Amino acid sequence: MSAFLKACRAEPTSHTPIWLMRQAGRYQPEYRAIRAKVSFVELCKRPDLATEVTLLPVSQLGVDAAILFADILLILEPLGIGFEFTKGDGPHIDKPLRTRADIDAVSSEIHASESLGYVMQTVKQVRAGLPKEVPLIGFAGAPFTLASYAIEGGGSRDYKETKQLMYSDEGLWNALMTKLTSAVIDYLNAQVKAGADALQVFDSWIGCLSPSDYGRYVAPHMKRLFSALDKSVPHIHFGTGTATLLAQQMAAGGDVIGLDWRVELGPTWQALGAKAVQGNLDPYSLLAPREELKRRASDVLASANGRPGHIFNLGHGIFPEASVDQVRALVDHVHEASQR
Repeated sequence: MSAFLKACRAEPTSHTPIWLMRQAGRYQPEYRAIRAKVSFVELCKRPDLATEVTLLPVSQLGVDAAILFADILLILEPLGIGFEFTKGDGPHIDKPLRTRADIDAVSSEIHASESLGYVMQTVKQVRAGLPKEVPLIGFAGAPFTLASYAIEGGGSRDYKETKQLMYSDEGLWNALMTKLTSAVIDYLNAQVKAGADALQVFDSWIGCLSPSDYGRYVAPHMKRLFSALDKSVPHIHFGTGTATLLAQQMAAGGDVIGLDWRVELGPTWQALGAKAVQGNLDPYSLLAPREELKRRASDVLASANGRPGHIFNLGHGIFPEASVDQVRALVDHVHEASQR
């Protein structure tokens, strides 16, 4: 079994496994060359290209796991929620969900193996192209983060529309979250059937909520989600800005809890009592001088103290300003410094 999968199960490993969110992305010249020829959505929907960019970091960086190249918003299309990616502004929802009629119109089933068949084809092709010892991580956006995109109409700083709907009509909110949760369950389980070896649930926007709001409006749906996922593979529960929510996230589900750079890894892990954790280097550390990058990575390893169940990662994704050489240096350092 790979070091990554062993760590997900809190089993001892010969070294601390490392993979990086957005390890396929704009910091790579090869990725930029492909994107110069096709749109982001076309890249996601073409299994040949999505497979190529998924596999590249494994050979280029030497990471311990691949993560499927896709986007969390792809699931919105079969739900009947139109979106596009606008240059410079990111994702844009064609018609934000603001009324009961809007939410009633959202599909209750997506049949992911068919409606998102291009993703499943990518999973199959990546799995066939990976070395046997390198696992593939499938993923999806969490219901709250998907709901926020759909309600806000795109990115947001204050989540005003999301919270207004959530606070003013709890029944309508739960109706939307129920539909999204069912879709995410279907989508993730379809990825496992196609060949994914692990799953990550991205709740990237959940940090905007208070603990009481998380417990009331989100936790029941997350518990349902994780309880329904295929148990043959490990599940990673990831969010950002979650220092006050981590215990509730762990209670909601997931074999591995993602920690961002805003918390100290070792003490937080100890206090949570989590089996396994993932993180938690500040992504901007990749822009620091090489020796400072290594020092900061060593601090994370020291905080984990060799405890089985640590997967090294950034607290969020690689920024476009990073360099391939710097990212490779991080991977090499983690492997060398954590030899046991």
